Amino acid sequence: MHVFVTGGSGQTGPTVVTELIEAGHTVTGLARSDAAATRLTALGATPLRGSLDDLDGLRRGAEAADGVLHMAFGGDFADPDAMMRRDRTAIETLGTALENTGKPLVSTSGTLVMPAGRESSEKDEPDAAGLATFRIAGERACLAFAARGVRASVVRLAPTVHGPEDHGFITMLVATARQTGVSAYVGDGANRWPAVHRLDAAVLFRLALEQAPAGSVLHGAAENVAFKRIAETIAEGLGLPAVSLTPEAAATHFVSPFMALAYGFDAPVTSAFTRELLGWAPSGPGLLDDVANGDYLG
Repeated sequence: MHVFVTGGSGQTGPTVVTELIEAGHTVTGLARSDAAATRLTALGATPLRGSLDDLDGLRRGAEAADGVLHMAFGGDFADPDAMMRRDRTAIETLGTALENTGKPLVSTSGTLVMPAGRESSEKDEPDAAGLATFRIAGERACLAFAARGVRASVVRLAPTVHGPEDHGFITMLVATARQTGVSAYVGDGANRWPAVHRLDAAVLFRLALEQAPAGSVLHGAAENVAFKRIAETIAEGLGLPAVSLTPEAAATHFVSPFMALAYGFDAPVTSAFTRELLGWAPSGPGLLDDVANGDYLG
């Protein structure tokens, strides 16, 4: 399969590109800079210069491919509505190029769209008033193409896709601990944090492209970890105390009020349906093991 990938030069993207190529697929990757193009070339992919705002480029990339994997997402987090519109427009452009072909379109969302306070499955609806509402429009735009002759599916990734050179939520948590001298969690820290190893996430994206039926929603989460245990593991590794913060104190302790909300958010998910549907079997290190023994604390 010739796959057009957006976000292939980001954090998770290179592992996904490698997984696809090692499985025998060819990859063209959207590259918004010379550095991104160089990285994609080194991975064995063919770069296509452009960005998510280059709709003609997205259309050309999709039309020339046997399937599309959309992982890119970004912009100014101070304007989530603009990020939502950009993502939705990119997905609509990619999907329209595949209309009535039966080809796969896999887009990316996050498990933080799910309701707080209970374990959610792939069959549950996202929370339209929740923490990550800016990802829901993209989900809906992608899944709408299932009725338009596209094998459309959505992968909701855990908030932490961990592995070497991670620069996401956990890396920011470690940096805050170093800066403040304490490893903090919110309240009693019992809130559950979904996580998946990057290698396992890459396999899931490949399986989704190859197998996922039209209209599938998939959960890229291998485990749910109590946030207090994450903070304690960081504390042990850095020789710092682990401390509880009130939500009010957390809002100024962490890098932003949004990050404080995220670190205190309790929205565990199950991936049982995903595993059964695709035969996905996560086997990478768990989050606590990776924090303690990977490169997070080095």
